[in-house]
Order: sequence, then structure tokens, then C-alpha cells
Amino acid sequence: MAVEASAQPSAQTTETSPTADDAPRKRHGDGFWALTLASLGVVFGDIGTSPIYAMRLTLEHVRQGAGHLAVYGVISLIFWALTLIVTVKYVGVVMRADNKGEGGTLALMALAQRALGRRSLFVFFLGVCGAALLYGDGIITPAISVLSAAEGLKGAPTIGHAFTPFVLPVAGGILIALFMFQSRGTAHVGRFFGPITLLWFAAIAVLGVGPIIERPDILLSLNPYYAARLLIENGPVGLAILGGVFLAVTGAEALFADIGHFGKQPIRTAWLAVAIPCLMLNYLGQGALVMAHPAAKADPFFQLIPGFAYWPMMALTTAATVIASQAIITAAFSVTQQAVQLGLLPRMDIKRTSESIAGQIYVPQVNTFLMVGVLFLIVLFQSSDNLGSAYGIAVTGTMVITVLLLTVIERRQWKWSLAGSLALTIPFLVIDVTFLASNSLKFIEGGYFPVALGGALILIMLTYTRGVQLLFDKTRRDSVPMKDLAEILKHRAPHRVAGTAVFLTSDPDVAPVALMHNLKHNKVLHEKNVILTVSTAETPRVREEDRIRIDPMSGEFTKVTISYGFMEQPNLPKALALCRKMGLKFDIMSTSFFLGRRSVVPAVQSGMPLWQDKLFIFLMKNATNPTDFFNIPPGRVVELGTQVTV
Repeated sequence: MAVEASAQPSAQTTETSPTADDAPRKRHGDGFWALTLASLGVVFGDIGTSPIYAMRLTLEHVRQGAGHLAVYGVISLIFWALTLIVTVKYVGVVMRADNKGEGGTLALMALAQRALGRRSLFVFFLGVCGAALLYGDGIITPAISVLSAAEGLKGAPTIGHAFTPFVLPVAGGILIALFMFQSRGTAHVGRFFGPITLLWFAAIAVLGVGPIIERPDILLSLNPYYAARLLIENGPVGLAILGGVFLAVTGAEALFADIGHFGKQPIRTAWLAVAIPCLMLNYLGQGALVMAHPAAKADPFFQLIPGFAYWPMMALTTAATVIASQAIITAAFSVTQQAVQLGLLPRMDIKRTSESIAGQIYVPQVNTFLMVGVLFLIVLFQSSDNLGSAYGIAVTGTMVITVLLLTVIERRQWKWSLAGSLALTIPFLVIDVTFLASNSLKFIEGGYFPVALGGALILIMLTYTRGVQLLFDKTRRDSVPMKDLAEILKHRAPHRVAGTAVFLTSDPDVAPVALMHNLKHNKVLHEKNVILTVSTAETPRVREEDRIRIDPMSGEFTKVTISYGFMEQPNLPKALALCRKMGLKFDIMSTSFFLGRRSVVPAVQSGMPLWQDKLFIFLMKNATNPTDFFNIPPGRVVELGTQVTV
């Protein structure tokens, strides 16, 4: 049985007046530096562990091997990729486009829609694609990070060969433990992971200092001349080199998606003061080591570690790669909540894990999906080198989408001139499209996997939104307008019973199915009847004074609209309690909530192919119970069912 569209979060959106929530939300109980430290663990774990494999995989594609011009060129490419993509693009520009404290592709899509002042199918499609591709990244990132650390065991002094058969089991065990820990919440994870990640950044910086002192000429590699020369001299192979360089900026998109967990300023401070200086010291150190000892190119990161510090550093590396997976996991949770509230996905069980920070959530179904996908990947690809071939296409695709959505915001919300907008957009697009082309070379080797996964999720989102719209249209055609029903009841009044009945519907202008069935079969009408609509605003949160709108319809009915932001979890009893302050008085304990429950069956003649009808029905059947989703007391719910075709 599937719940009718009226019990779904409405795909329709409402505008809210400017509020104090327009500014980033205050985070009570957590100081700025505590949030900055926590953001190191949750946001920068991924990009912080890229030195383990990025330099090695990039040098494999360079024709000149480990010559000094090759090393200069690779370091130069990495430095300018970090500077232009992360520092300039994300930290400097994209993070300004938060949707009232929330980041990510869907938040950017909602902001762009509001800036346009109308629904745009192009903007909507971009948002759906960006959100879907993020899940592809979410599965590969934990796999490549943890597996690369586990492979370091093979290089352990004297006994490394004994660990070779256990690399995959060790990586799998670590990943299972990580996903099981997610239910503790981002706050617990951040407090635990933050100090470890700070120690990690300090350690990799120290490892790089010694070789830099021995070969100070490595600092010349910061000159962009060497990056350009390397690409020119390698010709078509330059695209493959860029595919390796892109591994150094893994996690940049999660940086934007995790704004809601920590805020913009803590994330910016952590990046500029800790992350990028330490990363560059390590990359420069790896480059200096390879110049002095060309054989070190086989694994320059682990070659930096002196023998006496190998095991402590190995333990820290393993911990850091576990933490690296956290950024994309929390980003996936945030994107899922936004997708559910915007009507792109069916209802899911979304648990809040913090009383003070609204953006900290846990989504059990997504957590299980990611865990199964990650374990499947490490079994399928077997090594971090193979996984490196699968990584990049989904992330670069998301980055291109981010730039396109940002262009809409620049022009319509920030009121930039066309010349000013293009001056910023075109360079970003050139960079992102170039990296997308370079990563596309990996499609056959493994890049097909995130693309296929992203494509499947795009299909699911488009099918669900289309199915909900068809169901909504059918309901409207087959239903009686509320005004007509009120007139009918004046002339043929049914038996009245005490108490209040709340009927959930996505369209308050027509009679809810549950109301019509109650009149038809029970032949009664409550003393007070509330036609309740839950709508989703194009803002993360709605202030309490704007949450409720009451419109009397007749003596028997009152229309109530409750608005929630796309980052809020509906709580109908709590919201209805606010109605008492607005003059709509009733006893919540004597109130019954009526839900229309529909059994949807496929139809040969419908707005979608038969296979898509069946997919939509499957999604509807697996949605979270509306009683739980809307936090309605189970003992107060009455469900009335019917069968419809779609």
C-alpha cells in the first residue's frame, strides 16, 4: 500500500519573508574554534589524505619519469589545482552562495530557482544531476582512501610481505566499523576526528620539511610555467596527467555541501590556516625526495616516513583515511534530506543527532546503501590504483554543474553584469571541463561505475517527481472542490461527532480522499475539521512566526498550511500547538489525523512507460511511514485506503 500524495512532503514550494535565519545559523554550545577543529575531521579528512596516492598516480603518467622537470610540473599542477579550484572557487566564491546556511547542489538549485523567480526545468535538471553524481563520489571516496592506507601495510619494514593477503579484509573491517559509527552523529564524530586530523596535518607537514631543506630548489615548482611546460611536452598524455592531479582536490565539493554542519567561517579558517599549508609542505617534500632518489616515485608518501616512525605513522595514516571518508558521508546525508524535503525522493527515516546544530543528521538507509556499495567496490577493484581509475568523472561533473548554477545566482541574485559574471564563470568552466575531459579517459577502466550509479539515481529522482505530479493531477481531476463540498454539506448535513479531525492533503482546494471516504463510509463529520497542507520552502528553515497560515473556509472547515524549510524535519503536533496562539483552539489529545492511503497500480495508458510506473510504485511502497515522518502520535492516526492507477 502506498500513501497518497497528500501525505508526501509537498513538491510545491513557498516563499518566506526575510528573517534572521537568512544569516548563518547560530550554533549554541559550540565555540568557533571547536567548530573549526571539528570541521578539520569531517570536512578535510578526504582532501587531507590525497598525498598518500595523488603524487604516485600522477607520476605514473609522466613521460619524463622522475626527472626534475617532471617533478616540477606535477607539483606545480597540484599547487595551482588546489589554489584555483579549492581556495579561489569554493572557499572564495561558491561558499558565498549558501542557501541561508546550507550548501550543496540542491541548496544551490533552490537558491537559483528563487533568484529566477520561477520554476526552471533546466535548473531543476542540473540540481538533480549534481545531487545524483555526489552519491557516486560518496561510494568511491571511502573505498580509495581506506584501501590506500591498508596497502601501506605491504611496505612495513621486514614483515610487509606477510600483510599482503590481509589488505582487503583489513580495509573492509575498517569501513564496516566507520559506517556503524555514523549513528553516533556528526558532533561525536567531529569531536573525535578533529584532533586526530589536526595531528595528521601536522605530521605530513613535518615529513615534508626535511626533503625541502635538502632540495630547496623544489620551491621553483610553484611557478605555473612548469605546469604549462609539462602539459605541452606530454601532448595528449597531458590529459591523463590531469586525471591524476585531480585526485589532489578530492573532497572539494563536500567542503561546500558540509556548510550546514559547521558554518562557512570555521571551514574557511581550517582550510587557509591548516589544510593547504600542510598539504603543500608534504607535496613539496615528496617532490624533493623523488628528485633526490628517483626510485622513490613508486610510493613517495610512504618513502618520506623514517623507519623508526613507520608504525606510529601507519596507525595515524589509517585513522586519517577513515576520517577522510566522513566528509562525503555527511554530505550524502545532507543532500538526501534536501532531496526528500524537495520531493525528489520518497520519505526516509532522518534522525537528528544534535540538539544545538540543526544540520547534523543521520540517514540509516543511505548509510547502509553507501556501506554496501563501498564494500562491493573494494572487492571489485582490489587496489587503490584501480580505484583511482574509477574516481573523478562524478566529481568533475558535479563541479561543472555548480559553476552553471552559480552563474544564475551571480546574474539574478547578486546582480552582476554579464561581463563580470562571464569573467568569473568562463575560467572556472574551462578548468572544470578540462578536468572532466581528463577524467573521462578513465571511463573504460572504471569510470563507468560512478556514471552508471549517478544515472540510476537521476532516473529514480525524475521518475519519482514525475509520478508524484501525475498522481497529484489525477487526484485533482477526480476530486470534489472544497467549496462545492461545503455547499453540499449545508444542504445534507451528516451526523456530527465531537472532536477535531485533521485531513492531510497536498492540494487544499479539493476534498482529501480520506475526507470523502469518511463521509461515504462512516457518514459522519467532526465538529472541527482541519484541511492540513505541509509545504516545503525554498529556504533551509522557516522561522516559527511564519510557519503557520490559517484560512477559515466555512463553519465546518479550516485550511491550515504548515511550512518547513528543506533542511527541517516536520513535526505536526508541535506545529499545530502553535495554532492555539493564533485562535484555532482544539485538544490535541482528542484530535484524529486522517491519512489517505492509496494502493497504486500501473496503467497501460499513463504519462510514463509501464516500467517507469512500476519503479514509481516500488519507491512509494518503500517510503517511510508518514506517521513516523510527520511525528504524528500513532494512536491518533486513521488511515483510509483506495486503489488508483498511475
